[in-house]
Amino acid sequence: MPFQRIEAEKLSHSVQRQIEMLILRGILRPGERLPSERELSERLGVSRPSLREAIADLQDRGLLATRAGAGIYVADVLGSAFSPALIRLFGSHPEAVFDYVAFRRDMEALAAERAAQFASDTDLKVIDTVFRKMEAAHSKRNPADEADLDAQFHMAIIEASHNVIMLHMMRSMFDLLREGVFYNRSVMFKQRTTRDLLLDHHRAINDAIQARDGEAARAAIRHHLTYVEEDLHRQQKAEANEQIAKLRYNHERER
Repeated sequence: MPFQRIEAEKLSHSVQRQIEMLILRGILRPGERLPSERELSERLGVSRPSLREAIADLQDRGLLATRAGAGIYVADVLGSAFSPALIRLFGSHPEAVFDYVAFRRDMEALAAERAAQFASDTDLKVIDTVFRKMEAAHSKRNPADEADLDAQFHMAIIEASHNVIMLHMMRSMFDLLREGVFYNRSVMFKQRTTRDLLLDHHRAINDAIQARDGEAARAAIRHHLTYVEEDLHRQQKAEANEQIAKLRYNHERER
């Protein structure tokens, strides 16, 4: 008969699976510090030797990393998504910016539709909470804060789509955006008219998701990122015009 004896699972394996799940679901993020060994063993209800065995295995597999004198951290599992050479290439070729926006438009439209359909009530509260923070930052006129919350809002939607492949892929993309590889988001939030429009866009996205209207959520994302694309074109054109104007001005001064 094709039956095998059931063996009790080692506690260390249970610990591994729980930490793996938290990393896979994006709850534990790259660079996040784990609690101390004593605290973590108490939370999990396991002995320190079992915990150490689990941690050692996760380190061997590159999911956790030790920092001397600082504890155990979630490894930079996103770091291998793009090689340093490719990141430099993205930054030096303007056309990569528009490919990036087009990619986001397609992926995030799908994520917004999925979030409207599959998000839990708590997921919706998270998205709405980040949007309310965007409204508060808008009134304070802080472009840097608005730009950071903009990224948080979009990531909250992706997380609420409950697709782990999309989550990790898009998180790596947003990390590059935060580093200014593709474009400086803060520039978009410096003009009052643009800031007002962007807030309206995010309000429409939030309203559609809160109403669980997948079609409207998808359309709102596409409308927003099409505007971002057009604004980036305007920025590039304005920068090119300014360079020509400077050449003309310097020439006139030298005549």
